[in-house]
Amino acid sequence: MFKRKLVIGDIHGALRALHQCLDRAHVTSDVQLIFLGDYADGWSETGQLIDFLIDLQQNIECIFIKGNHDVYCLNFLKGEPMSSNWFEYGGKATADCYRQHSFDTSKHIEFLEQLKNFYIDDDNKLFIHAGYSSLQGPLMEKEESTCYWDRTLWETAIASDPQLTPESNRYPSRFKLFNEIYIGHTPILKYGTFQPINRLNLWNMDTGAAYNGHLTILDIATKQYWQSDLVPTLYPGVQGRTD
Repeated sequence: MFKRKLVIGDIHGALRALHQCLDRAHVTSDVQLIFLGDYADGWSETGQLIDFLIDLQQNIECIFIKGNHDVYCLNFLKGEPMSSNWFEYGGKATADCYRQHSFDTSKHIEFLEQLKNFYIDDDNKLFIHAGYSSLQGPLMEKEESTCYWDRTLWETAIASDPQLTPESNRYPSRFKLFNEIYIGHTPILKYGTFQPINRLNLWNMDTGAAYNGHLTILDIATKQYWQSDLVPTLYPGVQGRTD
């Protein structure tokens, strides 16, 4: 039986936006949800969001990818020293959330430790938070952090001629490894749009939920997508990321 596959961009603690996306996409138990990472840092409900995701996977097939902010959150929950930069990049909201509310942090640590660096489905479609630099793909990266930090894949895609086809000798070889690639990590607001951007065979799903944009969920087969309201309107009086 065909199962809908839906991919979800960077959430950054905006649980209310996720609820809207799931409702608007009419998500039921017979779907697969692929989350591209960055569950933490930005809005005020990182802890509540992780609780929700832990429960969600009991009823719906979920793939959870690791984002760089999830690594920050894991380090914080383990009591490791955090740099001041983390607070500036959305960490203050995460720290405040855990200090103001009671959570089973052991479960949150377990959840964050089990996040995947990337996922390749049966149709040779890659889901990864940021990207990869190796010409052989993410499996050959020397450092796992490349998967949740690298921006060269996106920078190559956005700078490429959108009319290029895989048959062209100018088509970047790294992109030929997969039928499609889905990433987050780099907000597309600076490109003047709130919609997912498709260049070559890559889709950027970070539509600025950490800032003043939307959270987006997309049907991988049809490319139909649904978005939350502008996230700041869901958290009146709360400051999102400004960096």
